[in-house]
Amino acid sequence: MAEPTPYRVRPLDAATWDAFAELVERNNGIFGGCWCIGYHPECGRHGISHREIKEDRVRTGRAHAALVLDENGTAQGWCQYGSPEELPNIKHGRAYDKDAPPRPDWRITCVYVDKKHRGRGIARAALEGALDQIAQAGGGLVEAISEVTDGREAQGRFLFSATVELLQDFGFTRGRQVGKHAWIVSRVVDPA
Repeated sequence: MAEPTPYRVRPLDAATWDAFAELVERNNGIFGGCWCIGYHPECGRHGISHREIKEDRVRTGRAHAALVLDENGTAQGWCQYGSPEELPNIKHGRAYDKDAPPRPDWRITCVYVDKKHRGRGIARAALEGALDQIAQAGGGLVEAISEVTDGREAQGRFLFSATVELLQDFGFTRGRQVGKHAWIVSRVVDPA
């Protein structure tokens, strides 16, 4: 029997926005101010506020994530997921497009854990929560592009989509390599 986790996983929505925003602010905007919009269509536009874009998307149901809260109700991490329309920007896009896999119903694009709380199972809880939320939304083909870390020291900045090994623990299989260590991985999630 698995040991109970001290974390609660909640959907990122208007009710959890403040906890998400506090986590992002505590971590300097994430990767220099990304606010986790790097995969959204607005990314790269000049003169925008990443925070305002993300907040608007969250409050209007156009951004999805499983937010992990600790025993005090403080957000410590998340797993972002969404449809390809919601998250059209993918890393390794040219290599991906050369022989694109079947179009997924969902993409997992970002897994983030507060720097002071890494190595405590938060990424695992976030991924499990995202897959549960995807099942509740009807399930389907889920895709991620992640890095293999077995046998090498990988810098955290390359692991913002979790690791291939973590995704494989949740039933994802490798499809095709699209970067030196990057793979397209996928699995089908049954509807709840």
